[in-house]
Amino acid sequence: MTTLPFKGAASAVVTPMKNGEIDFEAFSRIIDIQVNSGVSAVVICGTTGESPTLTEAEKLSLYKAAVDNANGKIKVIAGCGAPSTAFTASLARQAEALGVDAILTVTPYYNKCSAEGLYLHYKTIAESVFLPVIAYNVPSRTGVDIPMETYEKLADIENLAGVKEASGNISKAEKIKSYFGDRFAIYSGNDDLIAPLYAVGGNGVVSVISNIMPKETAELCRLCHEGNMTDAAKLQTYLYPMVQALFSEVNPIPVKTALELMGICSAEMRLPLSPMGDAYKKKLMATMESYGLL
Repeated sequence: MTTLPFKGAASAVVTPMKNGEIDFEAFSRIIDIQVNSGVSAVVICGTTGESPTLTEAEKLSLYKAAVDNANGKIKVIAGCGAPSTAFTASLARQAEALGVDAILTVTPYYNKCSAEGLYLHYKTIAESVFLPVIAYNVPSRTGVDIPMETYEKLADIENLAGVKEASGNISKAEKIKSYFGDRFAIYSGNDDLIAPLYAVGGNGVVSVISNIMPKETAELCRLCHEGNMTDAAKLQTYLYPMVQALFSEVNPIPVKTALELMGICSAEMRLPLSPMGDAYKKKLMATMESYGLL
């Protein structure tokens, strides 16, 4: 296996906006919070960062801003996923030139390729850069679930360093580790399954909750890494109500709303995302209050 892109908590950070444009001042503030919180990495322009609504130029500007603000203190991972293999590879090369540390790329959505197509997609992207590449499996959003036959081939790609497994299927994650061991890393894409994934050999998480509770998320990963699963289970359970609140509506609607309530950035989003419903917002606020976040 190539060197781990990161271990522990990586925050899938939001893209703050103001009057339809990216709010780079708020973005710098968000990166500073993450740098000082103990997380290992930030993921830029992932699903939580509203990547489908960002232009190529905006993504490149965000990668550069993150690299500049992180200043080598934590890893910067560029979300480069798109349905087009050629576009994804091109974006990954440009991100590499800007100094990011790794590439995270989701399975092609909507065009739903075959198992062989998935392999060739990732092989092409991995061969286009020298950086570690992390595959991202989230069938609830893409309509594609990476099959085991594809994982078998992905494990042989030198710089295909890991997978963000967001299927919510711990049994599948366990099967991946059983089959492939340390041939590549496996990261949780579900905040409610961080400790369970670690228990079957996981290496960390790409997290949404760490936007608002980064220290606690980093601590959970630290406990898991040290093998203190008793305390890890307690912390995982403690965080559960907040995780549920952050996914009461489509991500990143709740987490952006939470960040606005905390005074970190605006909750402004781009269509087709819309403001959080009043009933859900009240429940989110109540949950945040119970954690002392408001």
